[in-house]
Amino acid sequence: MLKRFFIFGDSYSTFKDYIPDGFAYYYSVEGDPEKPVKKMTVKDTWWKQLIDKTGATLVQNNSWSGSTICYTGLKGDDCSTTSSFIYRLQLLKNSNYFEENPVDTLFVFGATNDNWGLSPLGEEKYSDWEKQDLYNVLPAVSYFINDLKNTLPNTRIIFIINTEFKPQLVKTIKTSCELYGAEYIELSPFEKQMGHPNPKGMKQICDQVIEYLKK
Repeated sequence: MLKRFFIFGDSYSTFKDYIPDGFAYYYSVEGDPEKPVKKMTVKDTWWKQLIDKTGATLVQNNSWSGSTICYTGLKGDDCSTTSSFIYRLQLLKNSNYFEENPVDTLFVFGATNDNWGLSPLGEEKYSDWEKQDLYNVLPAVSYFINDLKNTLPNTRIIFIINTEFKPQLVKTIKTSCELYGAEYIELSPFEKQMGHPNPKGMKQICDQVIEYLKK
């Protein structure tokens, strides 16, 4: 089962002091009085519950609040050299991170900001990507999943698909996983507050991930 895992994520997986230095976080112990969903303990997060229930080790939580997989950020900004999932993977590859820190499972819990933000959707593309393609959601998602599998051919890659995604995005994620040898978990509805999982929602996410891993 799960032993050593890695997370590529956005706000859903962040927690202050549990992500790399300089990464933006959404959840923290002190929270925000105007946004009570942000006030949780780390034990409430879906991934800490996963650790507690499986005994697995989280090697790194590479999650950045507000981040997109593609090069176009949540507000339409260029994040090709900052927060994008694609760029963050490139930095890890350049530093030989995975050679020094092997993982058996890698979860991608992202594309929520690609889905809801100002990133252009673009058109499906499953090979021969050019840099300009990666500013669009659909080709960027397929590129990222392919890059992950090429980087970690012996690692189990599992894409966690959030609810309320555009049908085209869901189709691209599923098709990419099938083409490149990754897996996906399509989440059933879970409890959210201000678009983010609250403690109950986090438990519902964790339970669905564990149920999938049992198959």
